[in-house]
Amino acid sequence: MRVIGSIALSVFRESVRDKVLYNLVLFAVLLIGASYLLGQLTAGQDVKIIKDLGLSATSFFGLFIAVFIGIGLVWKEVERRSIYSLLAKPITRVHFILGKYAGLMLTLLVNLGVMAIALYAVLAVMTLVGPRSLTAALDAPALDPRLLLAIGLIFVELALVTALALFFSTFSSPMLSAAFTFGLYIVGQFNADLKHFEQVVDSRAAAWLARALYYLLPNLAPFDVKALVVHGQPISAGYVLMTLSYGVIYIAFVLLAAMAVFARRDFK
Repeated sequence: MRVIGSIALSVFRESVRDKVLYNLVLFAVLLIGASYLLGQLTAGQDVKIIKDLGLSATSFFGLFIAVFIGIGLVWKEVERRSIYSLLAKPITRVHFILGKYAGLMLTLLVNLGVMAIALYAVLAVMTLVGPRSLTAALDAPALDPRLLLAIGLIFVELALVTALALFFSTFSSPMLSAAFTFGLYIVGQFNADLKHFEQVVDSRAAAWLARALYYLLPNLAPFDVKALVVHGQPISAGYVLMTLSYGVIYIAFVLLAAMAVFARRDFK
């Protein structure tokens, strides 16, 4: 665990020094702030617009942070040939993969935390300067604690995407890793449609293939509860637990696959 922690802290420090990371976070925070101005243009929907844009910005820019840092975690070490000195130390390849992943998770957690604070700050300003009649008529409180639930599920979704980016980076170039990861992210948003694919095709083979892909490819749609939170609709604890369990299990399988591929890679 000490070795994994050391690698994770090294990844976190390196990621923090990355100017691209600062630009993405700054742009996300500015967009969350700009949502306040946009909310002023729509009477009666100010808070909902701020929540929706804030959560969407958090998800969107978190995705870019996860992908563009994740795809270079292994490739940078191989390209700079520092992988040889690392593996010459008492560090196994399993430690290397888990440490890199843990470091990016720490980076992602800190950045999502900054975005969450920015979102709550904008909502707090809205609550203070807005008329009480407007906030009293909302479906959910302006400073709704359930926003943290939505951000938490976004974090787990991005953790899954990061695991995919890390997996692809163990055997492909950054460009291909980014293409594969973004492709699976897009597919994951519509994966549920594959479950009922037999209703639109006559081919039994195609239906079975679609059903197999439904279970094999990531299903990311359940992690998106932004609309429910924004409109104050209930989210059951069972749903959250099932979604989190699915995310953790899928991440574990992807990391195991990444470690298996990386263990077989020859750096000589």
